[in-house]
Amino acid sequence: MRFKAAAAVLLGPALLMGCGPDGPSKADTGLAVGAIAGGILGNQVGKGSGRVLATVAGAVVGGIVGSEIGRALDRQDQMLAQEAEYEAFERGGPGERRRWRNPESGRYGEVVPGERYRRGSMECRDYTHTIYIDGRPQSMRGTACRNPDGTWHNVG
Repeated sequence: MRFKAAAAVLLGPALLMGCGPDGPSKADTGLAVGAIAGGILGNQVGKGSGRVLATVAGAVVGGIVGSEIGRALDRQDQMLAQEAEYEAFERGGPGERRRWRNPESGRYGEVVPGERYRRGSMECRDYTHTIYIDGRPQSMRGTACRNPDGTWHNVG
């Protein structure tokens, strides 16, 4: 059963990336590949009942992993960024920064969630994730929405 849940989370972005009239753009492909990579990373790290949660949280941060910013992040950076995003969406107040830092790589970042709002039947939050690489900030904006099962997914 856990495998089915994880597979659904990982395959969803791959199926959606071909939904445009001209097929997937490079950005769509990067986002989908990043979401899948983030989900796999989360699944490898999670243990027991937390494995599905880690897979889903990994898929959320996948937008960054698949972007230009994400190419400069190592595995530990990705994990820390993933955890900060999930915490920001779950417990962060609007404008409240969730910071992360990897002392080994020297990279760090922060996630700033916006207000909660409804998009159809889903609760959503816009956010900004800024990552500092060699002291230079690189930012990505996105929107994450809560699934009916309480998990989050990146919608853009």
